[in-house]
Amino acid sequence: MRAGPSQEEVRRHNLGTLLRYVHVHGATSRAELTTRLGLNRSTIGALTADLTAAGLVSEKTQRDTGRAGRPSLVVRPESSVYAYALNIEVDRLRAARVGLGGRILDRREAPRPRGMQVEDAVQPLAGFLREMRDAADDARCVGTGLAIAGMVRRADGMVRLAPTIGWKDEPVGDALAEQVGDVGPMVVGNIADVSALVEHSRGAAAGRDNVIYLYGDVGVGAGIIAGGRRITGHGGYGGEVGHMVVNPHGQPCSCGSRGCWETEIGEYPLLKLAGRGDRSGREAVLGVVEAAMRGDWVAQQAVRHVGEWLGLGVGNLVNIFNPEAVIFGGTLRDVYLVAAAQIRSRLTEVALPACRENIRLRTPELGTDAPLIGAAELAFERLLADPLL
Repeated sequence: MRAGPSQEEVRRHNLGTLLRYVHVHGATSRAELTTRLGLNRSTIGALTADLTAAGLVSEKTQRDTGRAGRPSLVVRPESSVYAYALNIEVDRLRAARVGLGGRILDRREAPRPRGMQVEDAVQPLAGFLREMRDAADDARCVGTGLAIAGMVRRADGMVRLAPTIGWKDEPVGDALAEQVGDVGPMVVGNIADVSALVEHSRGAAAGRDNVIYLYGDVGVGAGIIAGGRRITGHGGYGGEVGHMVVNPHGQPCSCGSRGCWETEIGEYPLLKLAGRGDRSGREAVLGVVEAAMRGDWVAQQAVRHVGEWLGLGVGNLVNIFNPEAVIFGGTLRDVYLVAAAQIRSRLTEVALPACRENIRLRTPELGTDAPLIGAAELAFERLLADPLL
């Protein structure tokens, strides 16, 4: 029979629970922590003292509470404890320094020309890390998170396939670590997956435990939360919804198949239908959306086509996962804002009434910062699981 947890194990668990709470929710009074975490005042006091001594939180007296009695101490996450966050997207390379509590303290960005190989992408990202490290003074780094638009092997961070970027079996995290030196442990994840993580904890899906986050650019991926937990599959490759075959007689896909969902709702089909097939990138997609809003008939037809197929796919996902919320991120956010009627109508046709009755369709509350903040969460996880490790 397995022995129960020791007092030290319970203490470490409670430290992690308290730190995670203020990391997600921000400054919180001791009184509220007592209520939210179900621990007594003396235990909360001891835990916050330990976390303060470790430099992870600070405490200040809360003034003007409007209540009688002693003012409550407010516990705040220390943003001098930080993680680096990196994103490799189809068109952009982005980097940030993110403090404990999820606030972006510093950021860098550069265009990523399509066709750029790994070694060429690593150089500017490594430069960004060096610049931010030099500017961080005495702050304390806990690690680095890297999010990429591709399939990432959970065991070692190998990018197995990123067809929209053009990479296959690339150890991008290792290549970065070799270039830049000490930036703490490097953790690699999928961009839709990490975006779902933070929209669920602190964004548009906060308080909902069954969520699908759709991230779109040239391709389409999904981060899936079920029962409050991320669903990433056995190897970490779950959520590749853009490669659901929805039209067996459709267009060839970059993955080698034909008629994948992203061949109907991705950047390329939208621009081609709008008569702008010679263009690419987020700005080109925004151009189509804006033209449709101004009444351009060709642009409207293109957006309507994408909206119909988007609603079809979402309806199928709703039947499978029964989510409370579907969030449209990346360029799908802009498409959703102008094609919401088509998406909702098609979803209603496809999804079972019981599965769709409580569904909410949303755009990301964290906007384009969701992938960066999500990448930082990958690096923070080890600290949050055991703050005194």
